Amino acid sequence: MKRRTILFGGAGLVAIATTAWLAWQSTSRRAPAANRAAGALGNAAPKREPNAAALYEASLPDLAGQTVALSHLKGRPVVVNFWATWCPPCVEEMPYLDALSKSLKNIQFVGIGIDTATNVNQFVAKIPVSYPLYVAGHSGIALVRELGNSAGGLPFTVLFDADGHIFDTILGQVTPEDLQLRIERLVAKSKTKIDK
Repeated sequence: MKRRTILFGGAGLVAIATTAWLAWQSTSRRAPAANRAAGALGNAAPKREPNAAALYEASLPDLAGQTVALSHLKGRPVVVNFWATWCPPCVEEMPYLDALSKSLKNIQFVGIGIDTATNVNQFVAKIPVSYPLYVAGHSGIALVRELGNSAGGLPFTVLFDADGHIFDTILGQVTPEDLQLRIERLVAKSKTKIDK
């Protein structure tokens, strides 16, 4: 009797472990493409020329659900950060971005969530963000790719000049010092253009 109990118990543990492994494999395959983009397959994505106009042609809902045409961003330097609540590096960099947005009044910061409106609203209830946030959902990965991030990875930050051209991009988590230097170069370029 004891031997049979041990055998059935061992077989049950193997079945549980196998089921857990199969469930993990299944959810891993269903994870958003951006979440998997950092792997080997992400590197094999074809390169494409960035299309800055794609941002200004887009219309996205804000956190109140009102659709906003992003064409209103043209005319001043803009820092656009693509992020998601399920992306730990994205969440970690949000306070840096918010602090920079408060200190750099001549730059417009915008966050575009590759997430659901519910998740983004729950996030900002805990960690307030002072700059505008829009919700693109998982279909926002197409916009990320249009802007030159062929892998579709997050976080992805794009700096636009006042004319609506892509000035610089950062794939991966920003550091405050690096982003500040890139923004200073963007501002210097914009002033040079204005002075001419």
